[in-house]
Amino acid sequence: MKEFLKRKNIEVSAKRYGIDALGAMAQGLFASLLIGTIFNTIGSQLGINWLVEVGKFASSMSGPAMAIAIGYALQAPPLVLFSLATVGYAANQLGSTTLSGGSGAGGPLAVLFIAVLAAECGKAVSKETKVDILVTPSVTILIGLALSYLLAPAIGTAASSLGSIVMWATDQQPFLMGIVVSVVIGMALTLPISSAAICAALGLTGLAGGAAVAGCCAQMVGFAFLSFPENKWGGLISQGIGTSMLQMGNIVRNPKIWIPATLTSAITGPIATCLFKLQMNGSPVASGMGTCGLVGQIGVYTGWVNDIAAGTKTAIMGTDWLALILISFVLPAVLTPLFGMVLRRIGWIREGDLTLD
Repeated sequence: MKEFLKRKNIEVSAKRYGIDALGAMAQGLFASLLIGTIFNTIGSQLGINWLVEVGKFASSMSGPAMAIAIGYALQAPPLVLFSLATVGYAANQLGSTTLSGGSGAGGPLAVLFIAVLAAECGKAVSKETKVDILVTPSVTILIGLALSYLLAPAIGTAASSLGSIVMWATDQQPFLMGIVVSVVIGMALTLPISSAAICAALGLTGLAGGAAVAGCCAQMVGFAFLSFPENKWGGLISQGIGTSMLQMGNIVRNPKIWIPATLTSAITGPIATCLFKLQMNGSPVASGMGTCGLVGQIGVYTGWVNDIAAGTKTAIMGTDWLALILISFVLPAVLTPLFGMVLRRIGWIREGDLTLD
């Protein structure tokens, strides 16, 4: 069995499924739902109808995009990879409903589980018969659709329930949960897993989504300014609007360099939830993007537009912009280097600890 799995490039490991596949799923989400939402928002605000249509088409392909991205991460052969488009569409659609028939947020999570299983089954039979062009896509699609009907609604229910609990708890205890959500999602962004995929899978919006944005910004902007003496402007840009994951190698060598940004997230999270009532009511995936391409900020703005359209918000106020700028940029840029200064003085952070390769 070990030799067969090795020959088929089927690696059952936390890295392959929890890091590679999850990270690829987030890229699939970005290349479909998220970019579609951005196009839709820009088109709606500027009255560009064709851009709105582009956004709708892109968003509607999120299921296939996620599944194909997952298959790519699992190094699936072409016939398996292309067959995953159907699997992703079905899993996303069925995962977006609950067992009771209501709408759910589990589409992305359902795609992750089902696409992984379907891809590995497809890989197992790939090129094992003389009619591979029929067998491989048939096995991949049939197993994927069977699993979608059997598991996706349950996954949708579980994801919606967990996401609802987190959002309810944040509404009830904004200070405590502001800290928890901000720190956990922020750390997930820096780790080689996907905070965006986690937020999308749980449908994390509202105050909890605002706390997630705060945590992600604290990590990205925080590390960008904390490491400025070592990495200068290149590091500021690559981490500030790219990803703080670039520091993961340095964190492994000296975990203490993670303290300043994490402390900042523990401060900005409750400030976002308690003081500014910052909410993310745009696409849930944007809650876990931080300042990456300014997607988090665009998501918050999209939420404001959606709230105005729904009648729950009258207008975008100056205080809204002030809160977003402070939480996203100013506080992380100020607090993280201050904490870092203390750690440098006591020797916990040494020269070169934050240098990017």
